[in-house]
Amino acid sequence: MTNTPSLFHRPALAIRLANQVLVVSAGSAASSGVFLAAPRRTGKSTFIREDLRPALLAQGAVVVYADLWANPTAEPGSVIVNAIRAALASNEGVMLRLAKSVGMDKLQLGAMSFDMDRIGLGSDVSLSEALVALSDETGKVIVLVIDEAQHAITSEAGIAALFALKAARDELNSSSHHGLRVVCTGSNRDKLAMLRNSKDQAFFGAPMVNFPVLGREYIDWFCEKVNLPFALDPEQIWPIFIEAGHRPELLGAAADLIRFDFEVDAETGPQLFISHVRHLAAEMNQVLLSVIHSLTPIQSAVLRVMAACEPEYAPFEAATLEKYRQALMRAGIPEAEAKADIPGVQQALIALQDKKLVWRAARGVYAVEEKNIVDLLKAEGLIEQN
Repeated sequence: MTNTPSLFHRPALAIRLANQVLVVSAGSAASSGVFLAAPRRTGKSTFIREDLRPALLAQGAVVVYADLWANPTAEPGSVIVNAIRAALASNEGVMLRLAKSVGMDKLQLGAMSFDMDRIGLGSDVSLSEALVALSDETGKVIVLVIDEAQHAITSEAGIAALFALKAARDELNSSSHHGLRVVCTGSNRDKLAMLRNSKDQAFFGAPMVNFPVLGREYIDWFCEKVNLPFALDPEQIWPIFIEAGHRPELLGAAADLIRFDFEVDAETGPQLFISHVRHLAAEMNQVLLSVIHSLTPIQSAVLRVMAACEPEYAPFEAATLEKYRQALMRAGIPEAEAKADIPGVQQALIALQDKKLVWRAARGVYAVEEKNIVDLLKAEGLIEQN
């Protein structure tokens, strides 16, 4: 018996996507970058690491992977820079090129190592120069995958990194080099779109596509591999999977509950599994609802108005302030006390960020953290209509 968990692979999707990334047809904007949006916890990052990355490598690309969600407290610009540094450090020829570019000769190289801190934003070697060296040394297309890329615009350094990558992309996609493709993934389509919807963004015009969620093939595989004391019928599990938002972790958690229930039997087991999936999904929503119901009246009003107005939400406009006031009155606050001023809204937005309900870009754009928060507000009848 192996201790390595079994993984569901989607090789056909990986090959198709790798081809779309690497082979840019006439008139295509894919060389500007490709943006893949899918809800969180639906298998996107696993696919990127376990399927897309190997498919790109198999087609001769150099793959650089930066996960901006792995450590949410890390500065996103630094995460991108460090991922590029790690790719450079594994190639001795590239390091020699970079050392020479900053005036180090072979004798100096033998006596001391090249300091990787010299590569990065505002450093001796720019990201563009570093990636050009990697392209020229390897003779391959470089594919930079940024997972949860929307976090890059939550800091000025992250924004600077994106524009540095734009400069590198423009240089490497010229006839002098071998090409740079940037693949950005995100769990919130509206937030991810901020990286490519306006002319002042680094990847303006890059195609945005919805990443396919796990389908029926996954359920067939899961039911075959789950290794429970009884069989699961894919015909019964598939609708429950849809109901659970295509989140494989809920099926895995339900299976674990069954494995540690030593009194379960084959007759009642399948229905108990389905009950566990539903309970776990409801439990996740209940935790979130508890946070929402603990908000102060102004915090609740701001969240509900934001959810109703996205993506045109403008937090401090007079019309939005009036919407907060109306939301407060609908929540039972007397008209004389239903006040929403800019300082109060600012404090509410800070509190909502701390509670992980709201996300803020570095330049003052706000959005609801995840789509399921909006869905819950609608289901509870809490969302304010325009």
